Amino acid sequence: MSKINEVFAAVEKGKVKLIAGIVQEALDAGDDPQAILSEGMIKAMDAVGAKFSTGEIFVPEMLIAARAMKMGVEVLKPHLAAGAAGAAGKVVIGTVAGDLHDIGKNLVSMMIESAGFEVIDLGVDVSKEKFLETVAANPDTKIVVCSALLTTTMPAMKDTVAALNEAPFRSNIKVMVGGAPISQEFADEVGADAYTEDAATAAKKAKEFAA
Repeated sequence: MSKINEVFAAVEKGKVKLIAGIVQEALDAGDDPQAILSEGMIKAMDAVGAKFSTGEIFVPEMLIAARAMKMGVEVLKPHLAAGAAGAAGKVVIGTVAGDLHDIGKNLVSMMIESAGFEVIDLGVDVSKEKFLETVAANPDTKIVVCSALLTTTMPAMKDTVAALNEAPFRSNIKVMVGGAPISQEFADEVGADAYTEDAATAAKKAKEFAA
């Protein structure tokens, strides 16, 4: 009897303390580790993201679900083929130079990771050079996500996207932008591939780009 539905429910409801045991039970019952990850966990985070987008749940619930998934993945990791947990591809994320806000970025990072990506989180106050160096050092990067929470750091985001747009690897990556002062108009103006207004939408968009 498959336990994947139980894994799904545990992630969706954010059962942080129980998830490790439930994942172990699924493995013991003979469920395929890859199926536990994709059908149980990633699908559950899709459901969480959808509920967040419609206002059924809020940031705290989403964070708890993402944390539960993270703990579940730790149990799964030894059973997954190398790199399977980040099978959707690599994403480089950071808050742009001069901006020290990381709550929004951390949430986006967790949701993108929950969607099956390997995330390289550069933290806050990230220079455009650092973004460029990191992508150059990780040629398999698929998406670069730039976050800004202050209107005063929007020029830094503009400079970062401009630098990425001129980089030799530009045709291999998608550039996503987001943050409180950012809009679709701004994204179009600076030449980003996508603007997303929240973490759930960012994860969804990342999956579309990687498909």
